[in-house]
Formats: sequence, C-alpha cells, structure tokens
Amino acid sequence: MKTYIKNIIPAAALLVAVGFSSCTKDLDVTPIDPNLNTEIQPEALFNKCYANIAVAGNGGANGDCDVDGIDGGTSGYVRQLWNAQELTTDEAICGWGDEGISSFCYNTYDASHPMLRGFYYRLYTGISFCNQYLQEFGDYNTAMTAEIRFVRALNYFYLMDGWGNVPFVTSISSEKPVQYSRQEVYNFVESELLDIEPLLNAATAKKSTDAGYGRVDKAAAWLLLARLYLNAEVYTGTAQWQKAADYAKKVMDSSYKLNTTGVGKWSAYQMLFMGDNGETSAAYEAVFPILQDGVRTTSWGTSLFMIASTHDADMSDVNGTTEAWGGNRTRPQLIQKFFPGNDAPEAAPSDVVKAAGDDRAIFDTRGRELENTDPSNFKNGYAVAKYNNYTTNGAATSSAQFPDADFFLMRSAEAYLTYAEALARLNGGATTAEAASAINTLRLRANADTKANYSLDEICDEWCREFYFEGRRRMDLVRFGKFGGSSDYVWQWKGGAINGRNFEATKNLFAIPTTDLTANPNLTQNPGY
Repeated sequence: MKTYIKNIIPAAALLVAVGFSSCTKDLDVTPIDPNLNTEIQPEALFNKCYANIAVAGNGGANGDCDVDGIDGGTSGYVRQLWNAQELTTDEAICGWGDEGISSFCYNTYDASHPMLRGFYYRLYTGISFCNQYLQEFGDYNTAMTAEIRFVRALNYFYLMDGWGNVPFVTSISSEKPVQYSRQEVYNFVESELLDIEPLLNAATAKKSTDAGYGRVDKAAAWLLLARLYLNAEVYTGTAQWQKAADYAKKVMDSSYKLNTTGVGKWSAYQMLFMGDNGETSAAYEAVFPILQDGVRTTSWGTSLFMIASTHDADMSDVNGTTEAWGGNRTRPQLIQKFFPGNDAPEAAPSDVVKAAGDDRAIFDTRGRELENTDPSNFKNGYAVAKYNNYTTNGAATSSAQFPDADFFLMRSAEAYLTYAEALARLNGGATTAEAASAINTLRLRANADTKANYSLDEICDEWCREFYFEGRRRMDLVRFGKFGGSSDYVWQWKGGAINGRNFEATKNLFAIPTTDLTANPNLTQNPGY
C-alpha cells in the first residue's frame, strides 16, 4: 500500500484549512486563530502542503474545498494545470459546456476566466500553506523544510510560467503582496532550488512500499531546475541551455530510471499510467508522483479526471473505473504526430499502437472521427486511452470508482528530452550524437524507429509523443515559438477558427484575475488584456 499522503486529514489539518479559507478573496491570508486553543502538528501541516496538489480539500473528493468560488472537483490542481496546458494547444479539445472550457479551446481566455482564476488561487493556497509551515515549523526538520520550500517554488514556477508578473509573498501577513516581475520570480525559484538542493534527501527512486514515496528529493530539484533553465529564454530573455543539460544529466545519472520492461499485455510505457503504477517498476520513473488511493485519497480532479474525462461508455474495456465522462479527446494534429498520413485504423488501442509502430499511440479510434468538426461531439476526435485504473497482474483495485493510479507530475523521461533539446540548441539546432541517443532511448522504450539526427521541429514533436495529455504542452509550444504570435504552425480551432489561425503573442501569458486586481492596488495587468 502507499505509505504517504494517506489519511492526511487529521483534526489539526482541518483547522489549517479553515485558517486559509480567505485565499481566493485577495491573497490576504490570516494565520490560524491562536484563541482557538488548538495545537497544529507539524506533520499535519507538512502533509497539507503536499495534499493541496492531490486533493481539493479536507475529506477528499466530497469534502470541503480549500478554494472558494469554484466547484471543488473542478478546482483540482492537476485538473486545472491540465486544462491550461492542454486545451489551449494542438493536443486536446473538449466540448463540455462548463464556463471557461470553450475559451480555453479557442484561445479566448481573459481576466474573468473562472478556471484560470481557480488555478491561480489554488497555487496561492498552496503557497499560503507552505508559508505557514515555514513560519511555524521552519526549524522542525531540515529535510522537511527543504521539501516545503520546493513545493512553494513549484507553485511559483507554475505562476511564473502562466501569468509571468505575479504577487509575491513568503510570509503570513496582512499586507497586500507586491508584484514581482517574471525575472524576479525566476530568480527566486532558481535561488530556492539551488539553496535547498543539498538539504533534500538523496535522489533515490522508490515504490509505494518504500518510506518517502511521494516526497520530493534532490532529483526533483534537479529536474525542476532543468525545466526552469530550458525555458529561461522565454522567462528572462537569456538562454541557459548548458545549465538545462547539466541538471537534466544529473537526473539521467540518478537511480530514477525509465521503465523499460512491460508486464504481460501491458507495455513499459502504459504501465506509467495504471492503477498499480506506484507498486511496479514504473514507480522508479516517478520523480514526483501525486498519490491517489481509491478509498483514502480521492479526488475528482487528479487521476480520476485523467481517466474519466478521456473515456466514454463505449470504452469500458480500457477504463478500469465506473466513471466515463466523455469530454477530452484529441485534435488531429496530435494523431498526425503518430500517423502523418492520417491513416490510423479504426481499432482498439492495442491495434492502433501496432499500426503506429509506437507504444505511446494509445488511442481508441472505434466509431470516431479524426476531425473535430463538431467540438460538442466526443466522437469527433480520437479518444485517449493512455490512463486507466487496471493493475498489471489483474488484481482488483481498492475502489471501482476512484482510482489507485498515482499521477506522475514529474518523471525522469523529461530529463532525456530536456538534455537532447538543450544540446541541440547549443549546437545550432542540430542534434549531437549524445542528444540523438537521449531521444532514441525514449523511442526504443516505445518500440519506435530511431534516427541519427533530429531537427528542433522533430524534437518539439517528440515532446508531444512522449508527454501528450500530461499537462505541459503549452509551455513547450511557447518555447518553440509555435503558440501565440506569428507562427507557421496552426491546429484545428486554434484561435477559434476551424482551420486554425494565429493569435496575438500576449496570449502567451494569462491575465491576472480581475478579482485580484480589484483587491490589490499593487498589481498591474499583463499587456493585451
């Protein structure tokens, strides 16, 4: 069984959540009332900092939400990270009528977007929990303090990536937060990660039966630094390709390894997204797994969202839960990364994988159309069967409804593509032998053909093939100059046109929510909104 972030809601943690219930109003977060005569346990608050990523609030899926003004299930950290990074791109589209979905899909989001506002405040809720822990218990345990500083830095990373110039606060205070520039947030995230790296536990790959599974260690700091440096030119105007390669190599050389051996009918790649991914060799690829359990850690916005939103009732044979919401599916451009001739067969996922010659092409095309001519129709677009709640040995999971599948927020495969891209950019855009080898390592794992050289465009496509529907595509398209602004790359419904059209470069950043601008006179809106 998983040994971390299970039973994370003791009474003390409940009181923590009450203390932060105002976070969605104006970021003025009040510490827990000392007059309540309660004792906050450091372990409970420590767990709460992690739990903000895994669950919406105390009580799991059906408990109180820590973020006001948005449905608890919708407010999930992973769910809104995914929406912001996937529905805005060439990978995913959704026809649900929820407010904010269509403007994601058509790149028409603005300062009143409810889901971006919810994600923004979810990130600041997490920062508030971390600030509370560091203020109350910063001297309690060196490694635990370093971990919470990492979680806070991760939240600031996503704010910097999404919104750029954002409110910045590192303590519990009644003062209105000042606004940091994107460069200043970058500097903070970098300095924090460099400072905590020697204080974190050793980089040690683990399974759920091992102590510390689900907690970050040095490898997480290295991988986030590699991601930071890979995007440094976007964030600061100054490229840091060598640093990106160096920190990616640290992860590649660590005990975190790609899962390369399948079990039975399950490929090594598929095992990363299954109900027992924390219990098999797949776990050794998970640098930062977000833990889920069908009974004790439940959420509508984490692994269940990844499974249920991408499956409909006709896919019960490849699902593993009772939930099938039929929402998120592919845009044609994602399928073309595997089938450039638009010749994918109408077949179950196992046969589509064979036809693609790539274990990563886990699509269900039965009774479905390639084109998204009608975005409201789930059958317009191929279904993604990448996520399921089955176990590799056929054993039952703990719940028929909520999955045991952990969500791998960071996995070591990222280091291989970061290393390859950074080296290629250092080499004028052409892959070196080392860079090609890193890409080929991933392609060999997927039983796909390999090459001696890859262009930058091909590397961008490889990011898609390896990480589609994992919540990072927008970041990669921005880095490759294929998102907002003048670009020769369009996808179906990009900018709201069925054949795609470019939209302004100002959309490379999201808008600071109007609610925060109104509450905090220190803030200035991003250009273009």
